[in-house]
Amino acid sequence: MTKTSAFPSVSPPVPEKRPVTDTHHGITRTDEYAWLRADNWQEMFRDPSLLDAGIRAELEAENAYQSKLMADTSDLRKQLFKEMKGRIKEDDSSVPMKDGPYAYGSSFKLGGEQPRYFRMPRDGGTERILLDGDAEAEGKAYFRLGGVDHSSDHAKLLWAFDDKGSEFYTLRVRDLADGKDLADQIQATGGSGVWDAGNDGFFYTRLDPNHRPSKVLFHALGQNPEDDLLIYEETDPGFFMNVDGTRNNEWIMIGINDHETSEYRLLSASDPFAEPKLVSARETGLQYELEEGGDIFFILTNADGAKDFKIMTAPASDPVRANWQELVSHEPGRLILSVIGFKDHMVRLERKEGLPRIVVRDRANGEEHLISFDEEAFSLGLSGSYEYDTETMRFSYSSMTTPSQVFDYNMRTRERVLLKTQEVPSGHDPDRYVTRRLMAPAADGELVPISLLHHRDTPLDGSAPCLLYGYGSYGIAVPAAFNTNWFSLVDRGIVFAIAHVRGGKDKGYGWYDDGKREHKMNTFTDFIACARHLVAERYTAHDRIVAQGGSAGGMLMGAIANMAPDCFGGIVAEVPFVDVLTTMLDATLPLTPPEWPEWGNPIASADDYRTIAAYSPYDNVAALDYPPIMALAGLTDPRVTYWEPAKWVARLRDRKSGDNPVLFKINMDSGHAGASGRFSRLEEIAYTYAFTLKVTGKAQLA
Repeated sequence: MTKTSAFPSVSPPVPEKRPVTDTHHGITRTDEYAWLRADNWQEMFRDPSLLDAGIRAELEAENAYQSKLMADTSDLRKQLFKEMKGRIKEDDSSVPMKDGPYAYGSSFKLGGEQPRYFRMPRDGGTERILLDGDAEAEGKAYFRLGGVDHSSDHAKLLWAFDDKGSEFYTLRVRDLADGKDLADQIQATGGSGVWDAGNDGFFYTRLDPNHRPSKVLFHALGQNPEDDLLIYEETDPGFFMNVDGTRNNEWIMIGINDHETSEYRLLSASDPFAEPKLVSARETGLQYELEEGGDIFFILTNADGAKDFKIMTAPASDPVRANWQELVSHEPGRLILSVIGFKDHMVRLERKEGLPRIVVRDRANGEEHLISFDEEAFSLGLSGSYEYDTETMRFSYSSMTTPSQVFDYNMRTRERVLLKTQEVPSGHDPDRYVTRRLMAPAADGELVPISLLHHRDTPLDGSAPCLLYGYGSYGIAVPAAFNTNWFSLVDRGIVFAIAHVRGGKDKGYGWYDDGKREHKMNTFTDFIACARHLVAERYTAHDRIVAQGGSAGGMLMGAIANMAPDCFGGIVAEVPFVDVLTTMLDATLPLTPPEWPEWGNPIASADDYRTIAAYSPYDNVAALDYPPIMALAGLTDPRVTYWEPAKWVARLRDRKSGDNPVLFKINMDSGHAGASGRFSRLEEIAYTYAFTLKVTGKAQLA
């Protein structure tokens, strides 16, 4: 169904070729578009006006080109935006969560782009706005709030913001008595902080110029930030670092990890000047997390071959590895995702047979019970509680047809109280839609789950278009959750599908292992197998499938475009990680050393080099008849730098056969997450949906 006539005949930008070569392990590559990477990228991320004029002109030419090709969708995009906005309760509010004398929550005002944070008396009463995101964002092209955390004495608010999209966050402290910010201002942080027990200072991570959280510092209120106390410095650039606290305000936890190894250091929240105590030294492949439990810690770990994780305990006074004792044993195929400790209970979120479960354990007698649900496929979220000494915890539930529901659950009486059901102001009738769980056979015999949503009236004879979404990296599972935006496609007769490919943990930890490093090709072949299965089952046809993925999912898009361009009628690649080999060969980039456990280290290993070179989308662009491709990026993105899609698009145009266009839309005022406001983000989604409808012949106004 894809026709070149869907797009006007407009000449695309033709970036200049300036070939440079590099040689590793005796293999030489040539990169004709390397010049699109700004030499001063670290400075430019903090001040986009420093971007080289020649590069800026190239990016603006790309925006002008895609704008011309998509000009005829202007009215459709407005209609899509209106529909999606109409499904959002504009003055929506979270259910306040209790903490001491107050309950804290967030809300939006009518027309507001940013959240507001409020509190009210514990058992109800007048709301007081503590932080108004719209007011803080006024006059800024980009603005995103980071962490917002009230002190345990309820007198102060620690909050963070990023006004460049570069994810260098500034921390501020607000006095809740008068609503004014103190003079304290910490720049280049990771976006959150943790109060000490006395609420007279906080711990935070500082980012180095390469955007790595290399230091944990303590800031005493009123002190010059240049004099902040260094608590711990991580010298290995291959590890991320964060600092967190416990709800009973007893401990500060410094977490150090890459994608397969972790390490924790502890110090008392009442003694910020103490030397952090090592729990268990990093050991390649050993992962563990700490969760408070009063006089013990609960430890979620894969130690001793527990691939899908088990739960252990250790005395809080001395939680070293030698003192770990097993509490919940390892069960292959049951992946324990997280643990929350309470005074009398422990709650865990796990996934078994591809579906999430919540299990509550009585700490006194060890008795466990499941919180049960009825639908075929669904999503769960574990919110927990601000408080440790409580019988009540909070969770959320949704499915692809059921709007999100928020429950309070009494862990002792097992009473479930529905607090809120997501409102869809323009209306939502779940009976009009069908959600299914399919299993697509992969080439090696594995069965790949597909979550499916379509309108009950959509013909299933192969004529329907399909948007097939995939990710498949870092062990991230894509939930079969409720998303109001999808109905703008589904109501137009499009089948929406999620391919739960290897590289995620959708079917356990082994599902992740089988989609990383030397097994990475499984991620791509799984996605292609899902596309073919949807065609075989008559849900769609190949020229009607639009594939979509972002970030590492954008790498998936680039790989399947090279491997099976005839399987797809269009491809949407958002902030796509497509120049994998070049990025993994550059240890100066923000995420490269911590990413080696995920992809391999092509600097040190010739085998890793060849593995990545075999699928890296940019390195495998060929003279193929690619379907129409839409790439999207953000100028200040520190995760997937803008030059990756810029180079990919240029090489695609230069090498491909056929007349299908390659479009590149770059937001010059944002980073990895796209536009920062909730409605501005809808405009970007409307753009990708308009492209999807255009290439599948469904772009008519409703």
